[in-house]
Amino acid sequence: MVRAHNTGAAFSFLASASGWQRWFFTGIGIAAAIFIIWMLKSHPGQKLFSFAMACILGGALGNVIDRTLHGYVVDFLDFHYGNWHFPAFNVADSAITIGAACLILDEIQRVRRSR
Repeated sequence: MVRAHNTGAAFSFLASASGWQRWFFTGIGIAAAIFIIWMLKSHPGQKLFSFAMACILGGALGNVIDRTLHGYVVDFLDFHYGNWHFPAFNVADSAITIGAACLILDEIQRVRRSR
């Protein structure tokens, strides 16, 4: 198993910076967690929305824990097929992606119901 130590963000954005990005992305993750908790309390009873926000919250906190403990996020899911290579990612990234997709679906459903 290959493990990538990602000191940056998605697709290693800012990975080559001097180290300040560790605390910058940790701060963004903590701020996002606080905002998500507030959103969950403000929208009780909305199942898909709550599921989406919980996925994003879990992913954000997972990455914050990695950054706090290790100084980087451990990306260990790495897929290749022939010459094609998808960027490495982790379970927290997957949860954030699933949550974002569910938020989009929730919004589409909300707009359709309001017509």
